[in-house]
Amino acid sequence: MTELVHSVSSPDEISSAAAKLRQVVLDVDVSPNDVMTVLDSWGKALDARELDDIPGIVFLRMWLRRGSLDPIVTREFGPGSLDGGWNEHGLAEYKAFPLGVVGHWPAGNVEIQPILSMTCALLGGNAALVRIPSGLVELTRLLMAKLLQSDRDGLLTRRIFMAAFSHDRHDLQEAMARVVDGAMIWGGQEALLQIRGLPFPHWAKVAVFGPRISVAAMDAGAWSDADEQGSWCRRIARDVWQFEQQACSSPQVLFLEKETEHSTAQFLSTLQRAFETENQAHPRQKIPGALTSTICQARASWLLADTSHRAVFPTSPDWTLLFGAGVDIPQPTQGRTLTVLEVDNLLDPISRFDGNVQTLGLGVADPELEKKLTDVAGKKGVDRIVKLGRMHVFSSPWDGVDLVRPMVRMVRHVFSTD
Repeated sequence: MTELVHSVSSPDEISSAAAKLRQVVLDVDVSPNDVMTVLDSWGKALDARELDDIPGIVFLRMWLRRGSLDPIVTREFGPGSLDGGWNEHGLAEYKAFPLGVVGHWPAGNVEIQPILSMTCALLGGNAALVRIPSGLVELTRLLMAKLLQSDRDGLLTRRIFMAAFSHDRHDLQEAMARVVDGAMIWGGQEALLQIRGLPFPHWAKVAVFGPRISVAAMDAGAWSDADEQGSWCRRIARDVWQFEQQACSSPQVLFLEKETEHSTAQFLSTLQRAFETENQAHPRQKIPGALTSTICQARASWLLADTSHRAVFPTSPDWTLLFGAGVDIPQPTQGRTLTVLEVDNLLDPISRFDGNVQTLGLGVADPELEKKLTDVAGKKGVDRIVKLGRMHVFSSPWDGVDLVRPMVRMVRHVFSTD
């Protein structure tokens, strides 16, 4: 069985791998349909008990389904693109061609991100040269072993080279940058600045997905609905639990619209039970000491800052709910820590967003209010506005841009006989 994750120690290894990948792209055309057939099979193979504890594995399975990918490719490339054909447009036609070798620099705090990033390039017919963060090597090997089983003919695996090396090997980072035709870069500010400064070819297309935060909001009609309250709270808990709140799409704060006729006490009690249930279903396997300290400090600071503040949490650092009022987004704690703030009007906090909010998860019963919130959020820099429970669903556009199209060349052909 071919190994897809390689421990790399020299720039020559990367250059050699890139040359082989580029030749495969030149020699063998693959259509989006071909790619989706393998990815769909891979997604089904990932439904295995030994993988169930991988954070985000459920969403990865969903993402790899043909039903998820087909609409994305059709929208980004055009209706005639699934079989790799041309699309008519007036007196011309256009078609997506691969860039060649696309380099991927995923963040180390989202376990499935190397896979998500890689599939975006593969759908465009490219080869993928992926740098695997040190902490994700063994997990990635488990996931890629399932691809090897699903891709018996090597349609995709021959287009993949995963390079495992330390982030401080600047010579290897430079070697990767020099040999790619496109790049997808994910992560925090420091990492992004370092990678964007690498010596990419002048023709390389670069897509950057930087550090941002996400927010949830509910109007009074939604959270006070006794019949739906439990469902909403379970959705919120699922969004909080995914990726330990380290993903850009993780909700850090929930704004609740005040309701004069209903106290939030019952809703908060239901939310607490949802957190307890989610913790039983997906208990924490381990926690870094630094995060434990941060959570404990956040709990104490919140309660000491204002006598009106309340908090609910177990004796362990498994999860934390902080209750209060206000329109400002607090400093994120992460580690399953959600701050719940009451506001008079949901437009108040949303109108104060500064462009750093990526996803707004909504539970809104009033359609007219949702329209207003959506328009204001869009103007204030929010790129994804979704129903609570779906804040992590990876789809296009993401961070306001297409996921697959940036890693292809859209070639326009005007017939010479016209």
